[in-house]
Amino acid sequence: MRRPILALLLTALPAAAGAASFDCARARLADERAVCASRALNDRDVRMAVLYGLDLRFVPMGSRDVLRREQAAWLTRRRACGANRVCLARAYDRRIAELQAVIDERVYPHGPF
Repeated sequence: MRRPILALLLTALPAAAGAASFDCARARLADERAVCASRALNDRDVRMAVLYGLDLRFVPMGSRDVLRREQAAWLTRRRACGANRVCLARAYDRRIAELQAVIDERVYPHGPF
């Protein structure tokens, strides 16, 4: 039941589906350029950004700063991958799993979804 709800939420955001979560025209760092050059990485970036946005909306206000710090730390780790697409894909997969776990463990148990 949980996955269909998330899928519905992801499809409800059509503007996010077309491009990375940042402006590719301004991408200067190797990791950003690699994300913009790869459809698979771009798709992961969009999914990660949507999950992050949902997490920020659904977690209690006191948890939002922790989530923001974790995201900043993750961006630092992503940057360390440079243009290595395998490293970037792994980084995105791990972050997506972490953000999905927030929804699965901290959001779903508290609502009639």
